[in-house]
Amino acid sequence: MSKAAATRARPLSPHLTIYRPPITMTMSIVHRITGGALYFGTLLLIAWLLAAAVSEEWFNLVNWAFGTWIGQLILFGYTWALMHHMLGGIRHFIWDTGAMLEKHTASKVAWATLAGSVLLTVLIWVAGYMARGL
Repeated sequence: MSKAAATRARPLSPHLTIYRPPITMTMSIVHRITGGALYFGTLLLIAWLLAAAVSEEWFNLVNWAFGTWIGQLILFGYTWALMHHMLGGIRHFIWDTGAMLEKHTASKVAWATLAGSVLLTVLIWVAGYMARGL
C-alpha cells in the first residue's frame, strides 16, 4: 500500500454520538423493555391476589406497601408499561397487515403510541382516584 492510502481519512461508523436512532427503533426497544417489565409487574398482581386469598393481615400489608409513594410509583410505571405495550402491539398488528409502513407514517404512529400510552395512563389514574373519592 502506498503511504497516501494508509493516511486517508476513514469514514466514521454510525455510533451514538453521530447517529440519532429513529423513533420507530426506539419504540421497538421500549416495547421489548415494557414486555419484560410486565412480567415483574404481573408478579406484583399475583402477590396482591395471593394476599387477598391468605388473610386480611397479609392483604393489609400488601395494600400498605402499594400505598407508599414508591409503591404508587411502581404501580404507575406498571400501568404505563401495560398501556405502552398494548399500543405497541396494536401498532405491530397494523404493520402486519401491510398498512402504515411508509417511513413518515410509521414515525407518526410511533409518536402516537408514546403519546397515547402516557395519556391513557394518566386517564386511568385520574379515574382510579375519582372512583376512590380522593
